[in-house]
Amino acid sequence: MISETQFQAELQLLIANAIREDVGDGDHSSLACIPADAQGKAKLLVKDEGIIAGVAFAKMIFEYVDANLEVETFIEDGAKVRFGDVVFHVTGSSQSILKAERLVLNSMQRMSAIATKTNQYVQLLEGTNTKILDTRKTTPSFRVAEKWAVKIGGGENHRFALYDMVMLKDNHIDFAGGISLAIAKTKEYLQANNLDLKIIVEARDLNEVKEIIASGGVFRILLDNFDYEMTKEAVALIGNQCLTESSGNINEETIRKYAECGVNYISSGALTHSIYNMDLSLKAF
Repeated sequence: MISETQFQAELQLLIANAIREDVGDGDHSSLACIPADAQGKAKLLVKDEGIIAGVAFAKMIFEYVDANLEVETFIEDGAKVRFGDVVFHVTGSSQSILKAERLVLNSMQRMSAIATKTNQYVQLLEGTNTKILDTRKTTPSFRVAEKWAVKIGGGENHRFALYDMVMLKDNHIDFAGGISLAIAKTKEYLQANNLDLKIIVEARDLNEVKEIIASGGVFRILLDNFDYEMTKEAVALIGNQCLTESSGNINEETIRKYAECGVNYISSGALTHSIYNMDLSLKAF
């Protein structure tokens, strides 16, 4: 995964680009009818239930827009919320509050939905040794916030992007001429470029699992679209030689059964690509 420094830099880039996109050369609605020196106060109101996420990110947005805005927090990231809860108050320039409003709401609504979905999966895995992972199936330019939300919900992050881990999937393997060749070429590439990256390889059947094991040097084997019996057999074959991950159309109905097959991880794109935003609003008072 990326470092904390990279993580913070990505967040700042996200905020800067989102404000550029939304505000442009000015919030003319506010500039037209609200005096520049007007002071106001607003509250973040929950109109739904689930796990709140994005509180710390909202503070970063307010800070970016106007360092003089003050935020009083009542509920922190990762807490369960229900209809009527007030997460925080923000006080300061009325123009600044309105300039930040939409980015704060868009971000927190989506992050909270992701954290809630992730937490549901985490609860379904309770009592097993399996962890839930996200994927790269994220909203373009919003990945850092979405992966942060997965962590808030109790999940773990997969690789952040193409540059921080090697993941050899079916197309890589087929283009390279097979699993053994793909792994061998990858090891040569990493050595030649002095890169210390972990290697994950996707297996489509038990024969490919055996070939990956024989090649050695793999951090984790991705068991893609295996049924329960194949997954159990693959876990037994792999043993302690590397970590295991199940993926492919795993949902709330099947996740527990896959965990009980003994895999270390289950990855799910649904954490970030198939969620409904939590209903939140920012109300002046």
